[in-house]
Amino acid sequence: MPYEIFHVRKSDKIIRDKNLENYVQSTLEYVADALHGSLSRGELLRQALSDSGWRENGSLNILEGRRYQYKGFIKGVALEGNFASYEYILEGLFRLQVGFDKKMIETGILMLTSQRSEKSSYGTSRELAEAEVEMLYPTISMPVSIALFDLGDPDLPDEEGGD
Repeated sequence: MPYEIFHVRKSDKIIRDKNLENYVQSTLEYVADALHGSLSRGELLRQALSDSGWRENGSLNILEGRRYQYKGFIKGVALEGNFASYEYILEGLFRLQVGFDKKMIETGILMLTSQRSEKSSYGTSRELAEAEVEMLYPTISMPVSIALFDLGDPDLPDEEGGD
């Protein structure tokens, strides 16, 4: 599977109560398919979320008057993420927590790369993410789902001009 998702503080119940389970699953599958092996993931992610309806439901702004935006939003659930670095977990959780504290969202889904340094001694990316979310409590106290993606290495053309 190109991604795995886990839920913290009953975020799965919120998603289920909003009848978004299948919608979230199909969106994450679409994102994984669209971004797998790609180089310019930012634009492809925006397009995939737009195609899935996550970018057409009102304002994506996190703070009024600022350009900070969620990647997507629907029915009180925000999508946030970054596939360049696992360490985005801190910024992503912070962005979601701000929206939660301001009563803009009820839960969030944080999309991250599961790829980390081979030198890391912290176990799997899921084990690390679960531990970090717990270590950040009470600062990060919201219900949140974390989707870890294995998008593979970008397909780069050969330097000799071939494919």
